[in-house]
Amino acid sequence: MPASQSRARARERNNVLNRAEFLSLNQPMKGNQETRSSSRKQGSQSGLAPTQNEGTKERRQSQQLPEEDCMQLNPSFKGIAFNSLLAIDICMSKRLGVCASSASSWGSARSMITLIGITGHGVPWIGGTLICLVKSSTLAGQEVLMNLLLALLLDIMIVAGLQKLAKRRGPYDVHPGLLDYLTMDIYAFPAGHASRAAMVSKFFLNHLVLAIPLRILLVLWAFCVGLSRIMIGRHHITDVLSGFVFGYLQFRLVELLWMSSNTCQMIISIW
Repeated sequence: MPASQSRARARERNNVLNRAEFLSLNQPMKGNQETRSSSRKQGSQSGLAPTQNEGTKERRQSQQLPEEDCMQLNPSFKGIAFNSLLAIDICMSKRLGVCASSASSWGSARSMITLIGITGHGVPWIGGTLICLVKSSTLAGQEVLMNLLLALLLDIMIVAGLQKLAKRRGPYDVHPGLLDYLTMDIYAFPAGHASRAAMVSKFFLNHLVLAIPLRILLVLWAFCVGLSRIMIGRHHITDVLSGFVFGYLQFRLVELLWMSSNTCQMIISIW
């Protein structure tokens, strides 16, 4: 046993790799490995840190989104229904605008359709009412005409105010005429001609004794006035329908504000 041990020691001494200058090749450098492992850990942690920060930022931004953006991403049923009806209204109004220009399918009938619309304009009605009021000699006739004049003036002011608030354009780029500028009927919603036709027809049906054929013709006239405004591309379908509704409401307002015969005579005497 001692001889074998001495031989092993001699072999180790004679081994070249056991010298001091070659020890770095046989033994791994613990310091380098530790620094490398620590750098790798730091790199992995630094790589995870920005991703975690970005994730938290995105979560905060998603939580802080305004309600308007959320409504745009997830529109409600009312919004979808409103946009669908609006698209249908625009599409149907464009199809019915057959006299919007001279190049349209019914362009040759544009002048006649425009003339039908003029019958519902405010300027001819106000002028005609004033002429009839001057020539009227009965108290009952003057009372009806004065209240009709009041209704026409209220219609112009109410429609002009609503159009200024809505500022809706028509389905086609049709410029208003001179008479439209006089009555401030510039925008599309609500249709002033339709409201005036509905109000006047209801006024006549309620305060004048007319035969049944004349009553039917009066209702058809109001309908044709509204339709003519759609055909020339000046208003949408909803503009005309809302005009009919506002015309009826204006009639109810005039009924509430009805001026008596004495009041009408006082105003006529001052005038």
